Amino acid sequence: MSDIVVVYELDKPVATRSSPGSPGEGERPVRRVHAAPTAPGTPTRTGPRTLCGKDTFVMATARRRPSERRGAPWYPDEYASLVCPDCDAVMEI
Repeated sequence: MSDIVVVYELDKPVATRSSPGSPGEGERPVRRVHAAPTAPGTPTRTGPRTLCGKDTFVMATARRRPSERRGAPWYPDEYASLVCPDCDAVMEI
């Protein structure tokens, strides 16, 4: 299998406030965490589809790469409850 990139499927923006009384920038919370292969010939870019078949075009790429931490889960610990079950099943093979 080629290198894997962790990508975030983001939710709709949520208004946040930087201080009381002033509007903040829209924040897009993570809806689901997916795994995607890297683009052919370009190990720094995400391929067009996740392992479960979703389009990666509108997803955010995580800084963390699964190959950087052998023996650890492929996804960031703080998003364990948001992991795509289909991507996770492929990663376990």
